[in-house]
Amino acid sequence: MTSGGDDLQSPKKRKHDAVGKPKSLAKGGDDGKKRKRPSDANVARGGGGDVKKQPVTAKEKRLAAKEMAESRKKKRKQNYSLEKELTVLWEKMRCHNVSKGERSKLVSEALRKMDGKYLEITGSHVTARVLQTCVKWCSQSERDAIFEALQPDLLILSRKKYAVFLVKKLIKLATKKQFEWFISTLHGCVAKLLRHTIGASVVDCAYQRATQPQKRRLLLELYSTELQLFTDLTAQKTHSLLETISNLGLQKSSVLQYMTTVIHPILEKGIVEYPIVHTALLEYFTIADKTSASDVIRQLIPLLTQGSSIIDGDEPSAAPELQNKMKAKKKRLPEPLLVQIMNTREGLKIGICCLKHGSVKDRKKIIKSLKGHIMKLALSDYGCILLISILSIVDDTKLVTKVVIQELAKHLKQLIFDKNGRRPLLQLLHPLCSSYLPPADLACLNYRVPSLISKDEAPESTAEVMMENRVDVATNKEQDGSEGLQSANDSKKDPLQRRKELLMKSELAEALIQTCVENVGELLRTNFGKDVLQEIAVGGKDNVLEGMTDRIHSLHNAIASDAARPKTEDTEHAFDNYHSSRVIRKLVLESPAFAAILWKESLEGKCETWADGHSSKVAAAFLESSDSKVRKLAEPELQPLIDRGILKIPDHKTMGK
Repeated sequence: MTSGGDDLQSPKKRKHDAVGKPKSLAKGGDDGKKRKRPSDANVARGGGGDVKKQPVTAKEKRLAAKEMAESRKKKRKQNYSLEKELTVLWEKMRCHNVSKGERSKLVSEALRKMDGKYLEITGSHVTARVLQTCVKWCSQSERDAIFEALQPDLLILSRKKYAVFLVKKLIKLATKKQFEWFISTLHGCVAKLLRHTIGASVVDCAYQRATQPQKRRLLLELYSTELQLFTDLTAQKTHSLLETISNLGLQKSSVLQYMTTVIHPILEKGIVEYPIVHTALLEYFTIADKTSASDVIRQLIPLLTQGSSIIDGDEPSAAPELQNKMKAKKKRLPEPLLVQIMNTREGLKIGICCLKHGSVKDRKKIIKSLKGHIMKLALSDYGCILLISILSIVDDTKLVTKVVIQELAKHLKQLIFDKNGRRPLLQLLHPLCSSYLPPADLACLNYRVPSLISKDEAPESTAEVMMENRVDVATNKEQDGSEGLQSANDSKKDPLQRRKELLMKSELAEALIQTCVENVGELLRTNFGKDVLQEIAVGGKDNVLEGMTDRIHSLHNAIASDAARPKTEDTEHAFDNYHSSRVIRKLVLESPAFAAILWKESLEGKCETWADGHSSKVAAAFLESSDSKVRKLAEPELQPLIDRGILKIPDHKTMGK
């Protein structure tokens, strides 16, 4: 036995010592009955007048539970009484029918109660919201006092769940001096905050309000460690990452390495909905080698397609790091992130980049994720460009018809009259026409990652970028593992064949012509509707509507019938209207068949009536036509009018309008 045996006893000895000792009584007494609580005993004896009466009815029990909850909250929350008072004031000040003076008094009273406790108040979801409302409606002097009180702790509050909304409100309403101070405070913290799921929204809020020099200061911190350490370097007036590397003499390999360490954690956490992240990614692509660029694209595609509905039994894709969270929540986003980021040109470029350089499977996943959101995209400034890219790139016309075309076909009239909605339709009829797409949108459609373009396909505009990436591409030719990636030019199907399948096989062309015939008068006289009408009436570029001659002929008759109507005070005549006169003139120049119908229906014997104003352009178009039959048809009646000086042939500048 070891020393200390008096303290340590064997099991047998403990059992032996226990013999003869009385057993402990059961709970509640000798007979095992439940022991009465002292309060119950006192009540039973009729004594203890100070003892509280136990609740009996359901209402009494509810009131008792409420009182107990209140007492617990008072013990747990330091400012519980203040919170209740502020809540009462908040309910009054946020009403819409409160007068400006009354609201000002309520705000001042709430701020007086919160004075000196702003930092503590921001931690509660109730009082933080009260303070946010006060910041919105208070005077500038009161707002300055709040900003000054919270100024040392703004970066800490930017990471707090409830205080972050207050910080963003202060940023939006800050004076120029205060905002400049906040931008300088962010120096050295931009990358850290962007990796934080809550703090990233504060950086984005500041980025959206910032001026161009301030935006560059925020972005430059994501490029290199040197730019984080030295404030003077961020003051350089450089625009792109390549210019920054050249002007500051940075090493491209070190910048690429640092940006990779910044971007990958952001992608792993799925924080890709902010424009500052999109801009950083686009700059990263300008210096990234083939391996780095393809890795980022592979990470982006699952993130952008999250939250979409499952189609044909396909499982929703998600980054490996987010799968556990999605299983736990079992909630889907109302719309995929790809739809949400279509509010900026940078977000559009990211979407087009993933579509062009993703594999066939990735393209299928992207298109399926857009089901149910096609109309929202079609009517937005940048979403319609994404749809144009899909219609121009994807070879799987059956899938595009099922997801995109069928949804567009249900709302043709709305799309034709809308500035953005008509563009996907015009892309099928006349692809990449500068009359319908501005240069900035055409540049987005042509955007590709430089390192993922083969040397034969590289456009002249990216020649310098390709020269800088040439070594990296050659180095990673065999080990990048990106054989699944492809560019827009890798689409195997002929563009004309793809357009015919999307228009003819889906019966979209038939529906378009029918819609134009039914609304011909309104389409002729509107700025946007006339473009779709004109492209259909001439059969589309490359005669894409070949085989529908009879239906197009019926559209010609409908236009001519509208133009043959007599003048009325209610509706402006087609020849007198600015938009319709120019559309009809173009149709006369481009379609001899339409010119013959229009002449017989509307102009023959009436040319002198239409020899001035907007209508004179229509009459003169017959003599300007390249078709000799059209000229011979109108010369006998129009030439005398020219000789008499009644009708004038417009010059080339006027003809181009």
